[in-house]
Amino acid sequence: MTIRDIQRFSEIRYQARAYLCYLFTRNIHNNMPLPQLDNILVQLDKIAHEVDNFEALYILDTKGNQVVDNISKNPKFVLGKNTNRGNKAYYYRAVKEKRCVLTDPYPSSLTNNLSITASFPLYDDKNELCYVICIDISLNDILKISNISNLDNFFGYFSKIIYTLFAIALFLVSSVVFFNGIENFLSSGFNLAVINIEEMFRATILLTLSLAIFDLVKTIFEEEVLGHSKKAKNGGVHKTMVRFLGSIVIALAIESLMLVFKFAAKEETDSIIYAVYLLCGVTMLLIGLSIYLYLVNAKKRKQ
Repeated sequence: MTIRDIQRFSEIRYQARAYLCYLFTRNIHNNMPLPQLDNILVQLDKIAHEVDNFEALYILDTKGNQVVDNISKNPKFVLGKNTNRGNKAYYYRAVKEKRCVLTDPYPSSLTNNLSITASFPLYDDKNELCYVICIDISLNDILKISNISNLDNFFGYFSKIIYTLFAIALFLVSSVVFFNGIENFLSSGFNLAVINIEEMFRATILLTLSLAIFDLVKTIFEEEVLGHSKKAKNGGVHKTMVRFLGSIVIALAIESLMLVFKFAAKEETDSIIYAVYLLCGVTMLLIGLSIYLYLVNAKKRKQ
């Protein structure tokens, strides 16, 4: 179970609530003269046969006490009678809102996995609360019920495999660039009297690019494979992507400075204009990134 599953649940939450509440309203009629417990149990048995995968169905009285043991297809889950659930969100929200409600995912006491509970308040003909009917379903099963098809699941796994392969390939590229940077650094020598400035600059550029690519690999693997969403607090901008672009800008700035030294050393003053062009490009990148961050932050402040 990952954060992505919870995000998917938030997308289909209303459909899931509509489906489960429809099951209750179709089988259990509200505002009828003094609902009988035996009749309710018969209707719950019908619901149990309509829903393939559920953890438990149970009934609470007006004080949140469970009046009968759970109805479940798993014999281990047939328990709970006389348990007070008055402090549970699925009880007090249903009583307070006087309608069928659906909880957020929470750790189930039956399975220790994430589950959701739909609860339905049952009133008599005098509009007085008689019972609260509840159904527990695992998060994984509610995603399947809410039209998350096998094809969708297959495509999700396929996408993770592809992103993993891309992450591995980019990591190898980052490693090659890193070792080339170390090689350039070592080849510049440690003799302070004779320092190869060009090799030092080149090593700095390669190491900076290696770090930028590694940050990109880290972002792809965490967000697309593991399902973790790491967004910056400022306007929801991905920190890693900003760092990646910043690393590119730094590398280009170092490259332009290296060109200036190279052309000045060879007295090729006419060629320095190319370094100036590169510096102008770096400046445009900085201005564009600054405008982008400003617009994102402005949108965030408006929200």
